Amino acid sequence: VLFTYVKQDVLYLLIKNRYNVKGDFAIVALKIESGTYFLYPVRNLIPFNPTEFTVTSGSALVGGYFNYRPLILHYNFKLQQSKILPGFFNEQGELTQMKPSDDGSVDVIVSAKNMEKRKSLWIRNYDAEGSLVKTTVLEPEEKKNLIFGRSLKMPNGEQVISGVYGRYTDYSRGIFVASVNMLGEYSIKYYQFAELEHFFNYMKARREKRVKEKIERRRVKGKKIKFNYRVLVQELIPFNNQYILLGEAFYPHYIYPGNVQIFDGYQYTHAVVIGFDKNGKLMWDNSFEINDVKTLTLEKYVKIYPDDDRIILLYLYENIIRSKIISGSEVLEGKSLDEMKLKFEGDEVKEKETEGSKLDYWYGNNFIAYGVQRVHNKQNSGVPSQRKVFFINKVTHSRATH
Repeated sequence: VLFTYVKQDVLYLLIKNRYNVKGDFAIVALKIESGTYFLYPVRNLIPFNPTEFTVTSGSALVGGYFNYRPLILHYNFKLQQSKILPGFFNEQGELTQMKPSDDGSVDVIVSAKNMEKRKSLWIRNYDAEGSLVKTTVLEPEEKKNLIFGRSLKMPNGEQVISGVYGRYTDYSRGIFVASVNMLGEYSIKYYQFAELEHFFNYMKARREKRVKEKIERRRVKGKKIKFNYRVLVQELIPFNNQYILLGEAFYPHYIYPGNVQIFDGYQYTHAVVIGFDKNGKLMWDNSFEINDVKTLTLEKYVKIYPDDDRIILLYLYENIIRSKIISGSEVLEGKSLDEMKLKFEGDEVKEKETEGSKLDYWYGNNFIAYGVQRVHNKQNSGVPSQRKVFFINKVTHSRATH
């Protein structure tokens, strides 16, 4: 199984035989409630490396790369036919998003360099049958690169694109917000990290104070101070006539045994949450400190759940759920820690004895937490003193109660 995707009450599995040298796939559609399933053979003439999988109301899409060039395979469930979506194979680029809509259409974002060697975003809109409807190219200002973007279609058919930009392609200098109308005309607003009120809240109080004082001194002199961060952009979601962008800041950590540089993982610092209106105007910002996560592969840790007039942020690391509740720039409930419940009385999980733990969206206001743990129990109540288990917990949003 390469990927899974849940749509309504159906679990879709993308499968490929590792010993099959051809590019063919298979899709299993499993009805969760009844357990019945359908198998769809997907013919594919181009053996490419899949990296994305999503499902619309009538089709499945598999995104990936062939010879460093992005492409998308479109499979029609009703006709049981597959094809490569038009508009690719021209230049090298990075497939950043496949965003399905309720009507079966799909928006695809590819990040690639333009003629001036600046990173731009190619936004291609496809109808439910996989025909190319429109292509819009977001071009950055001079000395800027649009590094990564997320798309959201508005009720009137227009689009909001938001992500990070930078002077260089490896580091972000701030957030951009673009509004694209039905004709493909667009406008882009840029906000440097130094303009955000709460971006530096993850720092210790004295360091944060020094940074903000430095920003203010430069502002009084009519100058701006530039900060460069690596930011993994996660979600772009609608909320109370606004739009919310969620991203996570990180940096690569190295160790130097014997004066040799060795990569030791990505150290996360904080998540940034930004609200803006339909015109791209910044309304508020907030942050959520992540001072205990280091991983060898970049993953999306923080989950977000808008609930009436508040927003719940939470993530799982080791055996503990961290959560924070905000309302715009206001903090309603600071960072709280809740241990995952274990099965038996006296069960205990020590530090660094949880492997591969993940927190994923499930349904409504519920999340699913799972992973592998080594559990200790010293109460001598018929339970082994040590056991290794795979755990699954249902987590509800408010205070991560199970």
